[in-house]
Amino acid sequence: MFNLIKKTGYKPRVLILVIADIIACNMCTLIALLIRFDFKYRSIDQLYVSHAMDYSVINTATVLTVIFACKLYSSIWSYAGINELCMMLKAVAINFVIQVVGMHYVFDKVMPRSYYVLYGVLLLVSLMGTRFSYRFLRLVRARRFHPAIRVMIVGAGEAGMVLSKEIQSSAKINRKVVCFIDDNLNKKGRFLQGVEICGGRDVIPKMVEKYKVDEIYLAMPSVPKYKQKPILNICYETGCKVKILPGIYQLVNGEVSVSKLKEVEIEDLLGRDTIDVDMEEIKGSISGKTVLVTGGGGSIGSELCRQIASYNPRELIIIDIYENNAYDIQQELISLYGNRLKLTVLIGSVRNTNRIETVFEQYRPQLVFHAAAHKHVPLMENSPCEAIKNNVFGTYKTALAAKRYETEKFVLISTDKAVNPTNIMGASKRICEMIVQMFAAQNGKTDFVAVRFGNVLGSNGSVIPLFKKQIAAGGPVTVTDKNIIRYFMTIPEAVSLVLQAGAFAKGGEIFVLDMGEPVKIDELARNLIRLSGYEPDVDIKINYIGLRPGEKLYEELLMNEEGLKETSNSLIHIGKPIEFDYDFFSEKLMELKVACEAEEDNIKQLVKEIVPTYMPSKR
Repeated sequence: MFNLIKKTGYKPRVLILVIADIIACNMCTLIALLIRFDFKYRSIDQLYVSHAMDYSVINTATVLTVIFACKLYSSIWSYAGINELCMMLKAVAINFVIQVVGMHYVFDKVMPRSYYVLYGVLLLVSLMGTRFSYRFLRLVRARRFHPAIRVMIVGAGEAGMVLSKEIQSSAKINRKVVCFIDDNLNKKGRFLQGVEICGGRDVIPKMVEKYKVDEIYLAMPSVPKYKQKPILNICYETGCKVKILPGIYQLVNGEVSVSKLKEVEIEDLLGRDTIDVDMEEIKGSISGKTVLVTGGGGSIGSELCRQIASYNPRELIIIDIYENNAYDIQQELISLYGNRLKLTVLIGSVRNTNRIETVFEQYRPQLVFHAAAHKHVPLMENSPCEAIKNNVFGTYKTALAAKRYETEKFVLISTDKAVNPTNIMGASKRICEMIVQMFAAQNGKTDFVAVRFGNVLGSNGSVIPLFKKQIAAGGPVTVTDKNIIRYFMTIPEAVSLVLQAGAFAKGGEIFVLDMGEPVKIDELARNLIRLSGYEPDVDIKINYIGLRPGEKLYEELLMNEEGLKETSNSLIHIGKPIEFDYDFFSEKLMELKVACEAEEDNIKQLVKEIVPTYMPSKR
């Protein structure tokens, strides 16, 4: 017997189980006889007692051998489940057969027929008791010294059930599910994993207070984000820590677990599902091509480079005026791809005609993604000439080089601020769109297109990094206006859209993303404060400072005149270009160029002559 213990890898835990099983199998014999004779020991025929005692050594050895053979001494009982229960049933069944054959037929030991059944049931109960009590004692001990974190699970479906089961079965997680929330009224008052489903989202604050909830887990992977958003807002109002199960694929793949929960990020509060793009279509348009990205070190430009690199281009050329940005993306791509990616990183400005011409002449890019631009609205209001020089004439020079060297496709990164602009940055980007449209109308070999989208989360100069810095400093968080709204998307989404637009491009289009509902900046700030573990207006103050020069309460993605045409991606649309006089436009561009070089102070007036929808801010 001790050899068996040795083979299992001797541990005190195994020895304790062996001793418990020796005691249990002999006690079960006595208790089975007592039950058979109504717990009246004197009524038991002493012959039965004698036979049981004579067979006890053989029975004990048999039980231990069968248990060992069924690997019940090598199981990890702190994680025991249905498999271990099945093995116990198997061990008891085998022992039942051996005992009947051994006592009745081999050793001719007569016993009541009901004894064998009673003994089998008692043995199963004792095996379960010793094993599962070990797990129970570990849970009790862990929670005695470390009080469990009280958890509310929103979503009483399969994902919620799996999370609850894992929490209840693990001593290491140290959490306790105290209630479920589900909007399905048919589930209200019922129990899942022994925990009550208390009602819908409207009772979340009340149940948090009633059950003293510490954390809320949103287990609704199949529910679209726009439906999750109002629930998340309610959860954050409670002040509890909130975590979310990211996606339906984890439920399908059987990967639902506490470890898969993630902190709620600001993207989860936008109320819009991540856009899908046709990766194969993008790959087909990039693979084996020489691709140039201007402004490749910026937020959008660097993500363009990352995604383009993954589609196996023949060569990726990055040009940026800021050497630190260029160096960072260069080192990142070298680290990821090594010699598998032919990478060229250049320093230069799109405003420099000779530099741009030289790059195109030497590398002959087949695809150009033009992301180089000044984009800070207030700064450009104070430096309008620089906005025009860089954005407008940088685009013109790059587009002209693309046409001259017969680039296949030229994709301009535009913005929703180009629609009915109230600032010089937006107006400059509208002129860039017009430049693209003008070149597209010349019927050359290059397809010129523009991609227009809203604000990008986390990009340089966006509100999220600013808010994070202000929160880290203890506040206040500054919001321009309580009613200001913006469309938002993530950087990877924006870049995926740009790449798919490049694949769709036929020439002259302005691609527009259906970005769902706009988001209130005030709400965004408050949610970010809660994500950081603070209470808005209590721990971190919010100050409303008024609209900045050139800023408006809302942005539009499309001008009224443009209309919409669908593409094969339901979230990507094409705006019908607005016709304008190309000769007049070219003439005014030259006037604007001269005025910028002379640093004249009538730049905004000249821009308005080119962009009639431009309404300069009076602030």
